[in-house]
Amino acid sequence: MSFVVAGGLTALLPSVTLYGYSVPAVAVVGYGTAVGVFIDLDHFLIARFKTGNWDAVRFCLSNPGAAVGDQSEIFEPGDVGVLSRLLSHVVIGGIVVPVLALLSVPLAIVTGVVLYAHLLADLVWDIALLEDHVETAGSTADLVRTLR
Repeated sequence: MSFVVAGGLTALLPSVTLYGYSVPAVAVVGYGTAVGVFIDLDHFLIARFKTGNWDAVRFCLSNPGAAVGDQSEIFEPGDVGVLSRLLSHVVIGGIVVPVLALLSVPLAIVTGVVLYAHLLADLVWDIALLEDHVETAGSTADLVRTLR
């Protein structure tokens, strides 16, 4: 999705410049795609904070296919949590976009729109999952642990 958003932005923005140099559209698309993917590295920091260990990182290093394939294998329920993840994404975007605007407003726009689209997709996905969790949660405590 980040690839499509960044590609669309290259068509809409007159040009992306950094330090006075024009950035090729292919580099902007690559950058936007990377931003949309690497924002999710915060999941590992959240899991480390919540669990006190780096098991998720170790798992990915020993099973790299899981990071691309079935990401549900990486974290245990409650290791990251919906609200913690969304909060982290908002904080990261709220810091990164204004700092980038000091360097290049068009690059900050690309970053902000890609992160917005990522966050919106996460919210849509989480609402769908939440509806499933409400129906299948063994208890209110299980549901709350999934959210936090």
